[in-house]
Amino acid sequence: MAREDSLRAAVFDFGGVIAEEGFRDGLEVIAQRNGYDIRAFFAAAQQLVYDTGYVVGRAGEADFWRALRARFPLSEPDAELTAVVLDHFQPRPRMLAAVDLLRRHGRVTALLSDQTDWLERLDRRHGLFRHFDHVFNSYRLGCGKRDPALFPEVTRRLGLPPAQILFLDDDRGNVERARAAGWRTCRCSTEQGCLTTLQSYFPFIPRLAEID
Repeated sequence: MAREDSLRAAVFDFGGVIAEEGFRDGLEVIAQRNGYDIRAFFAAAQQLVYDTGYVVGRAGEADFWRALRARFPLSEPDAELTAVVLDHFQPRPRMLAAVDLLRRHGRVTALLSDQTDWLERLDRRHGLFRHFDHVFNSYRLGCGKRDPALFPEVTRRLGLPPAQILFLDDDRGNVERARAAGWRTCRCSTEQGCLTTLQSYFPFIPRLAEID
């Protein structure tokens, strides 16, 4: 375990850490409405958001839905499909409170997300970005967390030694690539699990029930 005072930055995934995993949960609802196998539908959508280039800003929302419709015809218009997904990205207030507490204790906080321009729409809805010193979004970076080169680049932008960066993500591959870049890492997906992780590294983070 790294000493609390040796960690200068905490970097957070968005869906599954800072918020509920809206991409997965929203797509499950869409699959059910249209009578498709949930696992097959989600696996296709997860791959197509990369294959179309939408996740790294080389395509748009319409391109993604068009590609998914080619595999799975859908009854709803694009705007309704997007609304279902965005509505399922519910921020976790206690996680955001913990992020704020880290900043008050002098830690650098960052969001690192394989998201599209949907992240900016969610910021306008929920005021997410104000909690972070940095927001690294694959859609704007032109590079996603599946690319190992992303983590050294974020390290450079943070201006810190990699061993001073703690990263929380719900995806095993992302965690492994961050660890290979020298970051401290933890895989977590529930609010309780993520907060427990933060408490283990930063004792000044209170227990879940004590966070307003």
